Amino acid sequence: MISIENIRKQYISGSIEVWALQGITFKVGEGEFVAIMGASGSGKSTLMNMLGLLDTPSSGDYILDDLLLSQLQVTEFPRIRNQKIGFVFQAFNLLPRLTALKNVELPMIYAGVKPAERRARAIQALERLGLGDRINHHPNELSGGQNQRVAIARALANNPAMILADEPTGALDSRSSLEIMDIFQSLNREGVTIVLVTHEMMVGQHAGRILHIRDGLLYQDEIILEPMNAREQILALPEEEVQA
Repeated sequence: MISIENIRKQYISGSIEVWALQGITFKVGEGEFVAIMGASGSGKSTLMNMLGLLDTPSSGDYILDDLLLSQLQVTEFPRIRNQKIGFVFQAFNLLPRLTALKNVELPMIYAGVKPAERRARAIQALERLGLGDRINHHPNELSGGQNQRVAIARALANNPAMILADEPTGALDSRSSLEIMDIFQSLNREGVTIVLVTHEMMVGQHAGRILHIRDGLLYQDEIILEPMNAREQILALPEEEVQA
């Protein structure tokens, strides 16, 4: 699904040169759930931008779903992003004037999906995430956890090759965070490839593998033999918190 080979990224400001990535190599197989972890300034955000085709490397190769991206024009990246990658952000990035349904339809509009089909697919995605009774609600009428579910439904709209999630629980309370991780784990069990960027170890341990980034280098590729089960954690919450 993903092959990163000796990716390097240099930023130049005046006479100052900074290497944000210093030669990172790894692969992500189809159906994996991988967390990328590192402290602020480690390079994980730069790496996420590379994976999401939001930036280009200074050197190295990136293969996404059999596409060698260095052989493509940057002008082709928006189309590839729309077709291959579903994004989930910390701040949700929903349009406030649009309903949940219309927000989920957006990427399908850009993909040229016909109105009747995109409406049906958007409703199906929202129902899949437990929001069938919220399709006509606007973001300000939904909780943080519900808004993130809308964002996940939007990310799934075009059946992407992978979901790329950037700190998806960063703006949520503990229970809502567990609910979002439970959704990611359920999607992964269905075969969806997920790459999640986080600085929280408790979040990363829900994945099956953690790539630890430090000073622009991959210093540990950790297999999680027994990922934390978000559903079990939710059921173990105190009754008053569950009811809340």
